[in-house]
Amino acid sequence: MTEQQKYITWDDFTKIDIRIGTIIEAEIFSEVRNPAYKLMIDFGDLGVKKSSAQITVLYEVEELIGKQVVCVVNFPPKQIANIKSECLVLGAVGENKEVTLLSVDKSVTNGLKIG
Repeated sequence: MTEQQKYITWDDFTKIDIRIGTIIEAEIFSEVRNPAYKLMIDFGDLGVKKSSAQITVLYEVEELIGKQVVCVVNFPPKQIANIKSECLVLGAVGENKEVTLLSVDKSVTNGLKIG
């Protein structure tokens, strides 16, 4: 961690809109260079958002459907190949760049804010 990364203010943290969503669709994202999945994530009142996630090392498409994940939902949309990614799915990145998704241990309402 660099000196600049060490501390943020409470105000900095409150700018990040982190929500719980449920993956309702997942498919192989064959149009990208690095292996990834296209995801459709239901955030309840916020609607369904698209995302691209490089999580193919530890997850199969079938096991993602119905999984609740933690996402940042207030980044501007980012064009990735032929889709606009509308949220960032959060995960812990291992030494070999494998990603373990952040999720909840009990089912909660889609769109619930993390704070």
